[in-house]
Amino acid sequence: MTKVSKTGKFLGVFALAMINVSLICSLRGLPTMAEYGLTVVFFLLVSIILFLIPVSLVSAELATGWPKQGGIYRWVKEAFGEKWGFAAIVLQWVQNLVFYPTALAATAAVIAYMFNPALASNKYYTLAVIIVVYWLALIINLRGMKISGKITSIGTLLGIIFPGVILIVLGMVWVFSGQDLAIPITAKGFIPNLLDLDNYILLTGMFLFFAGMEVSGVHAKEVKNPTKDYPKAIFSSGIIVAGIFLLGSLAIALIIPASEISLTAGIMQTYTAVLDKFSIGWVVPLIAILAAPGMIVQVSSWIAGPSRGLLVTAEQGDLPPFFHKMNKNNMPVNIMIVQGVLVSIISLIFILMPSVSSSFWILTALAAILYLTVYVIMFAAAIKLKYSKPNVPRPYAVPGGKIGMWIVAGIGILACLSAIFFGFFPPSQLSTGDIGRYEGFLIIGFLVLASIPFVIYAFKKDSWKKKIRVD
Repeated sequence: MTKVSKTGKFLGVFALAMINVSLICSLRGLPTMAEYGLTVVFFLLVSIILFLIPVSLVSAELATGWPKQGGIYRWVKEAFGEKWGFAAIVLQWVQNLVFYPTALAATAAVIAYMFNPALASNKYYTLAVIIVVYWLALIINLRGMKISGKITSIGTLLGIIFPGVILIVLGMVWVFSGQDLAIPITAKGFIPNLLDLDNYILLTGMFLFFAGMEVSGVHAKEVKNPTKDYPKAIFSSGIIVAGIFLLGSLAIALIIPASEISLTAGIMQTYTAVLDKFSIGWVVPLIAILAAPGMIVQVSSWIAGPSRGLLVTAEQGDLPPFFHKMNKNNMPVNIMIVQGVLVSIISLIFILMPSVSSSFWILTALAAILYLTVYVIMFAAAIKLKYSKPNVPRPYAVPGGKIGMWIVAGIGILACLSAIFFGFFPPSQLSTGDIGRYEGFLIIGFLVLASIPFVIYAFKKDSWKKKIRVD
């Protein structure tokens, strides 16, 4: 519910919490989390405390202190100058190029269960669906934000809530009907082996699934009492998201043996196992028919945002004139087309890796490494601004002043750097093929993609700063 004051409307705690949930809650990560088994409880808490809370609180302070358009580009620019601001926003855009194939691979698996579940593990089918669906979604987005905005709520309902609720309910039915469990429920099972490298490797992917909360930081100034209400909204949304992630991932872990979990089709595997057990397997294609469009729409709703964020840098003269072009619907057409070409090229990894699951993981790891690098820059910028611009009004500020910022942002930086380090190692649960090729792809991929903003900036010209063209 929205609160109203004499000066206008304010977001209530519940409304802001729901915004946060819609931004970061995605079901594509549940099969990966299910690999943890019962210890997912521990690692979800670690992700929330070491990553989600620091990102949320720091981005809220930055967003209320520098609320103008630009987001992370403006925050980092204020701290370290235009070059690093440009690097941060481009890296955020680049990681989305790697993210899209993983989201659409999960969508391809759902579509496969409409007519032939075996296709969910077919590399060529998965690649075809990724490319076709992505370009169709891009074309829709080129028609403008009005159309894209209308379908976002549909995507949230059909792509997250609907399949998520079904998954959790089926998991409860399986457990309480006395069916055999893939893992035993014991007190010892909740305690992780902290000497197992694989636990830390998978944690890198979990951090990525919690990413995106900085986007909601722009709403911190829209609550009546940012100091009290924003943290309440953060903790509320964190509990909701953690609950969905926990119950959903446990449903998969308790029903499907870890060695058989597909990172893209794990949810559909669970649907099939339970419904077949009760002789109503014919319902699975119907669920897929309803869920697939929602998942497609959910991905579609993310396509325009990063491109429009990059357009802010074009207005500052940080991108060549080619990227300044806008169509009649006020969409950055050339940026979006280049984005589509790069997504298509990156998606080719699905035919180079041993399996669909291994392709999904390596792209998840690369996206996480890139995004976590952006967060390291953001945390460092927040600390710097505490000293370089202490007099800028911040309706919401991280508790504890400079010391509080060092603690919160410092925890975030250490957590991100640790996850980046472990992200370069392949998990033993997956067959990733030759380790040299795996490591080579991640290292070269990171270096090439991370160098893009610095290469562009090195060739920057004064003539690039021109009025955005509308054709």
